[in-house]
Amino acid sequence: MFEPQTYAILMLVGFFVLLMLGVPVATTLATVGFLFGYLGFGDSLFNLLPARIYGVVAGYQWMAIPLFVFMGVMLEKSRLADDLLDVMGHIAGGVRGGMGVGIILFGVLMGATTGIVGATIITLGLLTLPTLIRRGYDKSIACGAICASGTLGQIIPPSLILILLSDIMQLSVGTLFAAAVGPGLLLAGVYIIFLLVLGMLKPDLMPPLPQAERDAVSRKQLWVRFWKVVVPPIMLVVAVLGSIVGGIAAPTEAASMGAVGAILITIGAGRFKWQVLKEVALETSKITAIMMFILMMAQVFALAFRGLHGEDLIVRMFEWLPGGVNSDIWFMMALIFVLGFFIEWIEISYIAVPLFLPVLINQGVDPVWLAMLITVNLQSSFLTPPFGWALFYLKGVAPPEVTIRDIYKGVVPFIAMQALTLALVFFYPQIALWLPKAIGW
Repeated sequence: MFEPQTYAILMLVGFFVLLMLGVPVATTLATVGFLFGYLGFGDSLFNLLPARIYGVVAGYQWMAIPLFVFMGVMLEKSRLADDLLDVMGHIAGGVRGGMGVGIILFGVLMGATTGIVGATIITLGLLTLPTLIRRGYDKSIACGAICASGTLGQIIPPSLILILLSDIMQLSVGTLFAAAVGPGLLLAGVYIIFLLVLGMLKPDLMPPLPQAERDAVSRKQLWVRFWKVVVPPIMLVVAVLGSIVGGIAAPTEAASMGAVGAILITIGAGRFKWQVLKEVALETSKITAIMMFILMMAQVFALAFRGLHGEDLIVRMFEWLPGGVNSDIWFMMALIFVLGFFIEWIEISYIAVPLFLPVLINQGVDPVWLAMLITVNLQSSFLTPPFGWALFYLKGVAPPEVTIRDIYKGVVPFIAMQALTLALVFFYPQIALWLPKAIGW
């Protein structure tokens, strides 16, 4: 028989070995949790587990997840994104790098309405990538802008990451939504500045939209389409987020408003069909089921790891680090970044965050600020090879002349900009904290 903490170390080793072998994450969590939990303290794990799982999944806050997912999938199926992208392309296309800026702005708006990375990237890849290449855009820059734009939905509220972190860190969803506004807009702003500066320095990489194409749509037509296409989703965002941040509605209630609002927008666009509603319901069920299953299996892992005194190992590891609390935070950020190369944000949230959170909170770290650092950092997990999902989504719909090397090369500067934004939020916490304090959260 080994010491309990030896089993805890073997748990972590076994977890990463199974991941590298390609075993699904939920299965990996359950396997190592049950195996080493049983070896460490026998049948008592199975006696505690049902109450633990029920206590987690019965939480009222989880109802917001299928409702927000429904809102996003419904707007995706309504093909609102197609019209929205066309309008933004004409508005920003006259500037060098303007089409790239339009893609980032599209990502901001889609992130605040759908929040679905795959949907945004696939839409952008299908509709804009061939056009951008045909108009002389550098393939790598175009690919990088599309991938980065798609990931904005994971930090701009209502973000599923923020809902999960609110449960893990025992924080108000409204507080995290308010705190994420600053970092989310800052990240989008950094992307836009980069594209505009690059357009000025190297105009051949991102030429403006041809004058003839801009003249084909009059200002009056563009204004009418703007009100028809851009204003409805903005009003939906204001209604959903404004009701949460303003304390008018709970996140679940606001999510239900968003779901109904998405249906009304789809009806207004003349694209609502019962078949569409059926497809949206099925897709929502699949996404929600996957997330909840991982959540349940994470409880097996967490219960076993804590029972084997794994948290004591984490505390000792932080004690070995020089430099105090700042070094501890950056160590956690570095670990989350590295994990992002291999596993998704859901698994990182339920594995890394609970391990390190108690240590940092005991040192007086503001949990809301820490949640924003984690959220900004998790953006990179979508872009870092070999398992960056944004890369796979884009490659699946990219023209044949776009290679995976073009996509990898294109995301590198955007990963660097995510690191820059992370540093800015670290050194200037008020970027994240001013809005929650201003509204009294």
